[in-house]
Amino acid sequence: MKTQCQQYAATQVATADRLQLVVMLYEGAISFLRQAQEKMALKDVAGKGLYLGKALDIIAELNASLNFQEGREVATNLFHLYNFMTAHLTRANINGDRDAVEEVLGMLVQLKAAWEEVCKKVRPGEPAESLDAAVEAPRQHLGSLVV
Repeated sequence: MKTQCQQYAATQVATADRLQLVVMLYEGAISFLRQAQEKMALKDVAGKGLYLGKALDIIAELNASLNFQEGREVATNLFHLYNFMTAHLTRANINGDRDAVEEVLGMLVQLKAAWEEVCKKVRPGEPAESLDAAVEAPRQHLGSLVV
């Protein structure tokens, strides 16, 4: 039986638009990386691996959902960032590198903020063309993150 929290989360996902889903994926990855950091501080190797794995799964999903036709330069930059994050977190898991986890966490926080700006600029029910103008928010934030 689902708890009330699980039911609420399922309802949020079911009613979210695609931009909101991206933000929710970032929130999940950020949460898992913070939990991985806690496990690293406790020297809980299994817990660290579990939460880094969950964050890596989300990053893989974000990477797989990129639309290069519509997203052009932004999608390409995100592709490279997600691949960098994946490699960085994999090495962090193997070497127990807290700084690498912190670096990826910072990138995800910046990207989440950029996509939250996109969500604010695009009203529900607006045509996809309105995304063109809104895409400037992540492009502006990506300038410092291009790998």
